[in-house]
Amino acid sequence: MVNEEPYDPMIPSPDEGGADAPDNESPPDSVRGMGSVITHRGDDIIYCLTVIGQIEGHYILPSSNKTTKYEHVIPTLLAIDEDDRIDGLLLLLNTAGGDVEAGLAIAEMVAGMRKPSVSLVLGGGHSIGIPMAVSADRSFIVKSASMTVHPVRTTGLTVGAPQTFQYFRRMQERITRFVVEHSGIAEEDYSRLLFNTEELSTDIGTILSGESAVECGLMDAVGTLSDATDALFGMIRERKSGEGTP
Repeated sequence: MVNEEPYDPMIPSPDEGGADAPDNESPPDSVRGMGSVITHRGDDIIYCLTVIGQIEGHYILPSSNKTTKYEHVIPTLLAIDEDDRIDGLLLLLNTAGGDVEAGLAIAEMVAGMRKPSVSLVLGGGHSIGIPMAVSADRSFIVKSASMTVHPVRTTGLTVGAPQTFQYFRRMQERITRFVVEHSGIAEEDYSRLLFNTEELSTDIGTILSGESAVECGLMDAVGTLSDATDALFGMIRERKSGEGTP
């Protein structure tokens, strides 16, 4: 069991509210600090990581903003993948997007994990949240959630030169390539959603409902939390069976 191993900050001990903690214990620091929790079903242990608000990258956002900090998430993902006691990752997303390079970095980390991973979009998985949503081995979205697909954009002062627009174009190509490679949507279909001029009043792009995101191949399935956890624990058992684990 978890508490039979030496103390590891990735896995809370029972007095911190871990998998074997009594129900009346207070939440562990990981819940209060990062919105993450470790839970289990039998001997299978999963790490649940939330991506909420805006993705904070190279610049610190105002303290009034709900943020997910990439310098916290990236080492956490490394620790999850290297910890033998953790069997899989559940990624819960309700994000408005944010820093493009930070979001893409997190998505690449999830996509490169050896352990099974499942994502679930709750509320919204907008903008750079889309690559993160499709980066998992299997992706779910609830019916009431939405995803806003739009090109790379910026605010504030920019240099009005052809090189600036070329930079944005190349960045958008990186994102599009990642999304297409990790989902079932075709590149021409994703590009059509990106440059749609008929749906957003102050921007170009498309807002997809949960069912629409599945119909176009962007997400794998419409589902709830129980669907996502069932899928993840099923993938874990298949992996262990393939390795000869009883």
